[in-house]
Amino acid sequence: MIIKEVAVENFTNVPAAIRAGANRIELCDNLAVGGTTVSKGVMAETQKYASEHHIPVMAMIRPRGGNFVYTDTELKIMEADVFQAQELGVDGVVFGALNKDGSLDTDALKMLIAAAGGMQITFHMAFDAIPKEKQNMAIDWLAEAGVDRILTHGGSLDTTIATNYEHLKQTIAQTNHRLIILPGGGITAQNLTEVTKELNVSEAHGTRIVGAL
Repeated sequence: MIIKEVAVENFTNVPAAIRAGANRIELCDNLAVGGTTVSKGVMAETQKYASEHHIPVMAMIRPRGGNFVYTDTELKIMEADVFQAQELGVDGVVFGALNKDGSLDTDALKMLIAAAGGMQITFHMAFDAIPKEKQNMAIDWLAEAGVDRILTHGGSLDTTIATNYEHLKQTIAQTNHRLIILPGGGITAQNLTEVTKELNVSEAHGTRIVGAL
């Protein structure tokens, strides 16, 4: 079975996404900027509704749009949001943090991973902002740190997912089954089967992966 993770904005489309066949929800605000953290109320309602339908929720932890280089204050906000998700019983959190040179901000990540104790962790598309020559090292570190999956398009979002198949296959090979590569960006109900077959993956992510909501 393919796990279809649907990125939804706010609570509004959660019931529709689940009815349409979502097996997991990535809960965001502001999808136009790639997703930011929702309010406590939205997080609580979504988790409650999804739990009743046995669907796990991954909450986006991102204080703003733009790059993934965060100040100490922004990281404090992110840590507080992770604790909030933990308190509300959210199944997992989605975050990423980089240094100016595009390498992993390992200090920030250690703090966030510690705060997420027991929850699933997805490292989001900040991965695609890591220079390709540093990605293998990043995969090794994230696997070692206990991250469950990496969400990646395999390249810049202005490229189609199909043009990135080769790089995605290399990325998957590098993980050596230590964590899950979750392809995303431009995956729809129409090309889902092709993408998952081509990459030999059992999970995929998108806003239109179960059709338009």
